[in-house]
Amino acid sequence: MCGIVGYVGSRECTEVLLNSLSKLEYRGYDSAGIAVFENNVIKTQKSKGKIADLIAKMENEGRLEGHCGIGHTRWATHGEPSDINSHPHGNANVTIVHNGIIENYKKIKEFLERKGYVFESQTDTETAAKLLDYFYEGNPIAAIQRVLDEIEGSYALGIMFKDYPDRIYAVRKDSPLIVAVGDNESFIASDVPAVLQYTKKYYLLEQDEIAVLDKNGVEFYDDHGAPIKKELLTADFDMEAAEKGGFAHFMLKEIHEQPTAVRTTITPRISDGMPNLEECGMTYERLKNYNNIFVVACGTAMHAGLVGKYVIEKIARVPVTVDVASEFRYRDPILTDKDLVILVSQSGETADTLEALRLAKRNGADTLSIVNVKGSSIARDSDMVLYTHAGPEISVASTKAYMVQLSVFYLIAFSIAYAHGKISMEECKRLVAELQNVPNVIEEILKTPDSCQYVASQLVNSENLLYIGRGLDYALSMEGSLKLKEISYIHSESYAAGELKHGTISLVTNGMPVIAVATQRNLFDKTVSNVKEVKARGAYVILVTHKCKTVDSDAADCVISLPTIDDLLMPMTAVVPLQLIAYYTSVLRGNDVDKPRNLAKSVTVE
Repeated sequence: MCGIVGYVGSRECTEVLLNSLSKLEYRGYDSAGIAVFENNVIKTQKSKGKIADLIAKMENEGRLEGHCGIGHTRWATHGEPSDINSHPHGNANVTIVHNGIIENYKKIKEFLERKGYVFESQTDTETAAKLLDYFYEGNPIAAIQRVLDEIEGSYALGIMFKDYPDRIYAVRKDSPLIVAVGDNESFIASDVPAVLQYTKKYYLLEQDEIAVLDKNGVEFYDDHGAPIKKELLTADFDMEAAEKGGFAHFMLKEIHEQPTAVRTTITPRISDGMPNLEECGMTYERLKNYNNIFVVACGTAMHAGLVGKYVIEKIARVPVTVDVASEFRYRDPILTDKDLVILVSQSGETADTLEALRLAKRNGADTLSIVNVKGSSIARDSDMVLYTHAGPEISVASTKAYMVQLSVFYLIAFSIAYAHGKISMEECKRLVAELQNVPNVIEEILKTPDSCQYVASQLVNSENLLYIGRGLDYALSMEGSLKLKEISYIHSESYAAGELKHGTISLVTNGMPVIAVATQRNLFDKTVSNVKEVKARGAYVILVTHKCKTVDSDAADCVISLPTIDDLLMPMTAVVPLQLIAYYTSVLRGNDVDKPRNLAKSVTVE
């Protein structure tokens, strides 16, 4: 959520800031603004709405010109979306952009008001800007250090001081920020895609490190002001990977990238037909010693964890608890040094998941993170890390990240089951071979989207619908329901099919859509019985199942038949039509598929 950019160099600054901000639109925002040194004076332009609204405003009021500036896309927390509440904030002396939340801003604001400061906005950010001004006595780093001692919460700050018209200062705590360098130019950004059009060289800013940027390079200081050296990294993807590539939307492109993402994620972790996770220290011997496994995540990543739970418990017979991170961190979980806590996050910066990780470590449990972004906070703080190789995921609604998270969970499940002696080497190799074939099956499904488009045409005017399933299909239905509500804005809920008669069936009315998933053959007949129950009450039923299964004509109005693979792996193929149904429904409703309202890609605050 929110996006920060900054630039100092020889290029026209406004153009660079706007281009870079446009690459961060996927993070979710409701206002945008920039501040630029123009003739050694900090000038600001900002607007409620999209970057296009900011550009239109500048066309009327005049475009800022200069070679040093900062920019921001805001997702409102304190104060409604408005021109006034938009970033940047500050005055003629100090101007900042901020991601995160200043938790003690009210106390700071009261202090500053007693000192004569007048506030214009409702934001917590303005208190940080004015506190910097209060402490500033000519030494920017000293002022930043004083502010860091006072503020509580999470933050990534980009700062400009009037006395230093060719410099940008940056600092972070719990909110991601990178510092990038090119030829005689330097950048700050919330994420690498913002600067890929200019450079692939970047540094990861650590907790409370201060960066000082000018066109000649970057200097770094620790929280005591001592100079430090940092490793220069190179992005392993390019602009082409972060562009649509001929697809109408990033979401559709990313759905089609799933076969490649799965292959890239699993292939290096298979040796002689067996799963090999030793890259992160996860040996078979280590896996034998865990009594309990906890999976902690949010949203789509949590749904991947639910599939992981079903599979691990079924074939490895090790108990798994899945928790929403925001609940896990506050429920005082019972953890020991014989437990493994698996943290799942696409960005590796999800605030609640990061705090859950720290809680697990304090309680002595081993921690393993499954993340997509190298060098992210969760990855760096974990005992072990398994990187997924999805590449950049730009659409807010996650698709390929979910798919590669599933891939990793299957490898973990096979490894644990073999380590505990619950499956033989022969069976383990068979399951691994089935997993390796999944990308081919996904490609086959993607070649025939017609049935998904038809279903979308039937859902487009609906206001409510249900997803139902049993076992793995229930876990999968949760993700299908989330995808639909995220981008189509249709109210949908997922229920265990066996729970229908315990209240939910009262919601079923004539013509109400019900999407039923029935890919587990041992549960097929029971699920179809539930389907017939809702059909008898007037529901319009879409059934997702195996090609090998025949369905009575009175059980479903529409059947999406999938290639048959091992039931254990069916969630990886059955999710594809659910993703496509959500996508096509959103398109038909005229929504902004890649940037759904009120949502952010990376949730870096509680």
